[in-house]
Amino acid sequence: MKKRILFSTLLLLIVFYSKAQVIINETGGWLESAYVKWAPVSGAGSYNIYYTGGGVVNQKIDNQLVRSYGTYFRADVLGLAAGNYTLKVVPVIAGSENTTLATTTQSLTIKPHVREGFSFSGNIVPGAYNANGTPKSGRKIIYITASTVNTVTSTVITDSKGKTTVATGLMNILTALGKGYDKTPLIIRMIGLIRDSQITGLKDGNYISFTGFNNTTRKLENITFEGVGDDATAYGYGFYTKRCNSIEIRNVGIMLYGDDGVSLETDNSNIWIHNNDFFYGAPGSDADQVKGDGSIDMKYNSSNITISFNHFWDSGKSMGCGGPTETVPTLYITFHHNWFDHVDSRNPRLHYVTAHVYNNYYDGVSKYGIGNTTQSSAFVEANHFRNCKRPMMISGQGTDTYNSITGAYTAEGTFSDQDGGMTKAFNNKVENAERLVYQTQNATQFDAYLVNTRNEQVPGTVKSLRGEFSYTNFDISPTMYVSNPDLPGDVQSIVTTYAGRLKGGDFKWTFNNSVDDALSDVNTALKTAIVNYQTSLVAVQGEGTISVTGMSVIDNKFTPQSTISVYPNPASSYTNLKFTLNKESPVAVDIYDMAGLKVKSVANSNSQAGTNNIIVDVANLKSGMYVIKITINGSTISSRLIVK
Repeated sequence: MKKRILFSTLLLLIVFYSKAQVIINETGGWLESAYVKWAPVSGAGSYNIYYTGGGVVNQKIDNQLVRSYGTYFRADVLGLAAGNYTLKVVPVIAGSENTTLATTTQSLTIKPHVREGFSFSGNIVPGAYNANGTPKSGRKIIYITASTVNTVTSTVITDSKGKTTVATGLMNILTALGKGYDKTPLIIRMIGLIRDSQITGLKDGNYISFTGFNNTTRKLENITFEGVGDDATAYGYGFYTKRCNSIEIRNVGIMLYGDDGVSLETDNSNIWIHNNDFFYGAPGSDADQVKGDGSIDMKYNSSNITISFNHFWDSGKSMGCGGPTETVPTLYITFHHNWFDHVDSRNPRLHYVTAHVYNNYYDGVSKYGIGNTTQSSAFVEANHFRNCKRPMMISGQGTDTYNSITGAYTAEGTFSDQDGGMTKAFNNKVENAERLVYQTQNATQFDAYLVNTRNEQVPGTVKSLRGEFSYTNFDISPTMYVSNPDLPGDVQSIVTTYAGRLKGGDFKWTFNNSVDDALSDVNTALKTAIVNYQTSLVAVQGEGTISVTGMSVIDNKFTPQSTISVYPNPASSYTNLKFTLNKESPVAVDIYDMAGLKVKSVANSNSQAGTNNIIVDVANLKSGMYVIKITINGSTISSRLIVK
């Protein structure tokens, strides 16, 4: 039986595709964004992508939004208002658009982000996007990849007279903006995986730092830091803000950060952290830091904050709010639609905080959900607690000090002997909690005051046992923002669909509820997967090189390399791989089936400088699809292999 072999690769092999219309593999509309994936077109040196909708016709997107993943291309369109759009993919061949090969997607529905919470106080929309999701007027946009994060440039106003400075590298740009003179809205778009070792100038080696000059007129302001697509990943570091206003961080995966994943340190206002994936941090020195320190830490006059639609993956301590030396309740924070996915505690932990906690999904929480301490008022409504051991606690009373063996309230407690705050609870869905006691059940040793209607006041006579703090009833104040919580029965579906990065991000993991619900130790298999995470991104349109795990690989203009050929193709029983090297290099060619099992090793030896030939024998392979992995100098390209 004759067999044919088709290699499809981008950078190392010549691609033998028929010149046919662009074949679209996948499309999707998301939250103020849309994307399209398509198969490579023979001879195409690049692609132009256009979108139509929202009053715009055939608007071309930026080159950097077009990327190669080896066997397919992807483009993401960002900053779209809610509505219906189409995307058009046009191949560029020999320097010219070939519109006869172009393809347009079906109509895609774009939904808006939920812009609610304290971060929008003062009619401020945090970041560099408008309330409808489109970029603000006069904004700047810069793109960063592992290859460009230290070379990207931006012109920044750096003194009161309007002097401008060209800053090079992301950290230098942020330092220049930190002088506080340039208030121009800035969108920073992160593409792919960027490791800590690839960024020059991280604060303490741990943070991308947003730091203003003072806490009055020269704050750092109006920045959106966002990931592109489903795979933007900050690996080995987090984000730090100090003396900032109007900052938005969204659609980023944060892995193995050295301190906190996001640290809102001092004098921050109107901060919106949403649609991010928080994974394990690097282990700390304390016993409670084996999963890293806090995923998000907010303290010291950091107020008017919204934390929404984030996915916390087995975090040890999700969110600490209010520093240990805080003295007045100035922190106003909203938490909504977050997915606490098998986390342990601090979801959140409140200290001198006024908090609105609604529509969050507590999914197998091993220690406790919401911890309320000194002078904190929390309105907890319409959340879904599934197998959350202790959904709500107040420091120094109720479940916090309950001894399950003796039945007395003599336990040491969880919150360092801090005074108790007060929690108002309404319309929550609670499944299989170990213990939750309302004030109607025990007038003194309770975890929350349960109301029958949303606008019901908590009487001033109801006070915490330790500290005698009364609920402030902030939620029924005329100055309270308008919110429209989803029904608690709908929370699981909504949150698991939209929390985290676009379509859940590129990192996939399924917890075993029968084991992981009660587990507070590090999930070793999950930790291994996070440590070994690699990007599948191959190239970014318009860049000369891309960095993969810290190594520079071949030029990536999306053009075949003329010094590499495959012949014959189609082949009956073998094909010949011919390529040219500038210097002697180790080359390995291996073939895998679609289950990921290696079925054939073709070559694994040094190849000489000059022209080389490798014969690929496919006679013993069954008909079907395979993956061929070609490794040169430690860099690997994966390609399809079809045998007939």
